[in-house]
Amino acid sequence: MTQNRVAAAHTSTEWIVPLSRAILLAIPAIAITFSEDHGPRFGLIVFGIWAVASGLILGALSLRLLTDPLSRRLFATNGVLTVAAGLVALGLLGSLDAQGGLGSFLFIVTVWAACTGVLEFYAGWRTRTALAASRDWRTAGGLTVILALVLMILPPHAVVSVGLLGAYFAVLTVFLGIAAFSLKWDSAPKRASAQPAASAPPASSLPTPTSESDVP
Repeated sequence: MTQNRVAAAHTSTEWIVPLSRAILLAIPAIAITFSEDHGPRFGLIVFGIWAVASGLILGALSLRLLTDPLSRRLFATNGVLTVAAGLVALGLLGSLDAQGGLGSFLFIVTVWAACTGVLEFYAGWRTRTALAASRDWRTAGGLTVILALVLMILPPHAVVSVGLLGAYFAVLTVFLGIAAFSLKWDSAPKRASAQPAASAPPASSLPTPTSESDVP
């Protein structure tokens, strides 16, 4: 019974991870959507700031809230890779001119998307029968891999490439926001069923009084 209560408590907090991801993704999605500048330098700035903040926050949340040990390690690795990609993107800004940087932008985002997307998809695949969040991980990982493939296939173009990154951020914002509240609502019945069946006061261990009719 104690193990069931602990599992339910962890399940009831796992929804915080996708909700945090959705909030962090919404910021660069809005920045790219409403900005007239879709140059590679702007793309590197937006991606770099988001990647550093997202990697640090979500890596810490995953280590704290995810229940599966291997999934914790996979998402912690994703956080490290995301922070590293963001630092590289921001570090390159000083060596780029006003119009340069498309090749660097495409390389950094494509490699990041391929690596983190595969790791997240694998995390969802291996826990597909055990965790409620596994389907969301597979979908998010698949979308990230698709971003990498599209950036590799399409001809290099700054406006298109940065716009695709913004579209990816926007789609994941909506998807992970829905996924977060779905996990939260699904965990409510589990918390209720995990309540101790013996929540009522325990039966007294004193002997039952003998009625007068039972006395010889």
